[in-house]
Amino acid sequence: MFTPNFRPVSYSQTTLTELMIPSYANFGGKIHGGILLSLMDKVAYACAAKHAGNYCVTVSVDGVNFLQPVEVGELVSLKASVNYVGNTSLMVGIKVEAENVKTGIIKHTNTSYFTMVAKDEEEQPTQVPALILESREDARRFLEAIKRKEFSRRYQMEFFNTKNILSVEEEMYLLQDERCKLAF
Repeated sequence: MFTPNFRPVSYSQTTLTELMIPSYANFGGKIHGGILLSLMDKVAYACAAKHAGNYCVTVSVDGVNFLQPVEVGELVSLKASVNYVGNTSLMVGIKVEAENVKTGIIKHTNTSYFTMVAKDEEEQPTQVPALILESREDARRFLEAIKRKEFSRRYQMEFFNTKNILSVEEEMYLLQDERCKLAF
């Protein structure tokens, strides 16, 4: 059992499965990425809200790379798990798989990480329960989330600094081999 101040990873693990129907498809017959993003946001919310015991909002999405297309008629399963908790935030890892029901073939289409923040009744950030890591895999995911946060912070700082000192005149040579043409 657990106390309200601690919840195990397994407590809030959530799987959402949905049939991909023709109205979800683009002109090429593949499922729109936006449909999949919406489903990922939905399962991230369900997982985070269950762990937090509160309403949660999406703060950021890290790593949405569609590895394989999803087809009409496939069953998409989105498996969400709280990988990390801060004071008011949670990082939810989501693995997306598409299953061809005729052949039984399951393909991994993407993995993404949603950072959510728990809100109280006044819509202010509120503390979330700590996470009980039940396995080495849970510990690995928690440690990876710490590293992901560190990399993200460093990237944001470096990009901000680079953007602020960027000199168009000095960097113009970078455009020589690019697919663009200057019109000024």
